[in-house]
Amino acid sequence: MSRFATWGDRGSTLPIYIWLTGILLFVALAFFAFAQAASARNSAQSAADAAALAAAQSARDELMDGLGEALGDEADDWLDWLDGDGFDGADAAAAASQLAADNDADVIGGPSATTVDGYPGYQVEIETRYTVGDTIIPGTENQKAKAHATAVIQPRCDIPADADPGKPVELNCDGGDIEIDPGDFDDPADLPDASALFSVHLAD
Repeated sequence: MSRFATWGDRGSTLPIYIWLTGILLFVALAFFAFAQAASARNSAQSAADAAALAAAQSARDELMDGLGEALGDEADDWLDWLDGDGFDGADAAAAASQLAADNDADVIGGPSATTVDGYPGYQVEIETRYTVGDTIIPGTENQKAKAHATAVIQPRCDIPADADPGKPVELNCDGGDIEIDPGDFDDPADLPDASALFSVHLAD
């Protein structure tokens, strides 16, 4: 009797074993699906960050061009360019689209001009060109990841209240003091690096 009872116990545990194995397999596949989705979201966010930064950097380049032209013309308004205003963002869309494409994504919103804590910037929304992929969760094979980001252009220099645009001006910048002399300016290449006058960073 004990021999038949043993075989009976073994026979009853086999379905339980198969059932538990199936549950574990399903859980493993579910975790894999969530990992795929998380990876797609992270990649999408990286693409959005890059696109927003590219848009803001194009505006910073425009600010530097305007500053150089104003100094070359010895215009009285050259100090205004250091406030971070005056750009129209003509190349922002192209720059954002290029960086999004480099990250296998497309811009689907923006770049839209915005302000963060009083500083100008751009907001961009992107969508990946790839999908999450086939998983046990229905619909992921057609689902693309989306993300948005905002980048800010922030002046790094303080202009003295008594600054005379017709004379050398000593700027107090984050990286140290910078002197710009409009009377001794010959070439925009003489300007400090753009990053010394303006920081471009993602909004918190």
